[in-house]
Amino acid sequence: MGIERTLINQKGKECLELASETKNSKSRKSRRRQRKMSQVQKLYDICKEVFATGGPDIIPPADDIQRLKSVLDGMTERDVGLSPNMSCFRRTTTDQLPRITYLHLHECDKFSIGIFCLPPSAVLPLHNHPGMTVLSKLLFGTMHIKSYDWAVDVTSDANPPGVRLAKVQVNSDFTAPNTSILYPADGGNMHCFTALTPCAVLDVLGPPYCDPEGRHCAYYLDFPFSSFSVDGVSVPEEERERYAWLQEREENPEDLTVVGGMYSGPKIVDN
Repeated sequence: MGIERTLINQKGKECLELASETKNSKSRKSRRRQRKMSQVQKLYDICKEVFATGGPDIIPPADDIQRLKSVLDGMTERDVGLSPNMSCFRRTTTDQLPRITYLHLHECDKFSIGIFCLPPSAVLPLHNHPGMTVLSKLLFGTMHIKSYDWAVDVTSDANPPGVRLAKVQVNSDFTAPNTSILYPADGGNMHCFTALTPCAVLDVLGPPYCDPEGRHCAYYLDFPFSSFSVDGVSVPEEERERYAWLQEREENPEDLTVVGGMYSGPKIVDN
């Protein structure tokens, strides 16, 4: 009995030691996986969670937006395999506006991830994001951003034909690192980017553009408030510079050239 008890105790001790070793081994492997996980993979995994139940005009909870922003805030061009010295950031000698390169990382019916590469003087014209929550991270460079939301705090007897009043939300230069957030109806849903230096912008859109579902990218012309005379517009004289009239373009801007590029950064794995 004493020998059996000793053997049982010894076997129990060995089992506990083996279980502990297995647990430690799994823990070490888990830590190694976490260390090896790229920032792009982390971004994708969080997007998959945050936008899982999302849709047009559905804004994720503030805590989830902050989770996404925290990952983006920590990302640099190295995390996506980019460098300002790459050819897509060089301006060629031409009279036309420089072409913009778009790098596709992921797109599904819930969200998309992509990068716009802009040489100096490149312009991404004023455009909208219908029903979307958008996080844009300036990975490097300096750019001028001008953004609008539709004016809901102003009443008028009638709008001029073909235009609609909008309010300026941002009209400033931004230098990396910078993460901006816009929402379906506020935060600057319609914006224009002008690269002052080579720039890379990482975009997260939830949900993405989808023509069949009515989420197409519309481009706009903007006109100063003083361009039109409208009776009954309740905008104080001193604030009229903060407003503009936007007119949707019937066709995409002729001087806009966006080409697809090959993304060479860390791959995204769909877990």
